[in-house]
Amino acid sequence: MKQEVTVYTTTTCPVCSMLKNFLEINEVPYKEINVDFHPLALIKLIAKTGKFTVPQTNFNGQWISGFDPVSILKVIIDNTGSD
Repeated sequence: MKQEVTVYTTTTCPVCSMLKNFLEINEVPYKEINVDFHPLALIKLIAKTGKFTVPQTNFNGQWISGFDPVSILKVIIDNTGSD
């Protein structure tokens, strides 16, 4: 199964930068949606997650809030192992 990863960020968020660096180091391709430039995406994100914070990452429908490397690696491994 191909991983679809979407990261919701803001321009000034240092944790967002940490998350993106982590994904790049682990060679996980992702789509970034900067909610500073896409306010409708922010409203939809809040409706889906119930959270007003970034980063929010969607891995094939599974949401991870903030920068949680353990949870991210678990999702990556679980999705890679199911190919």
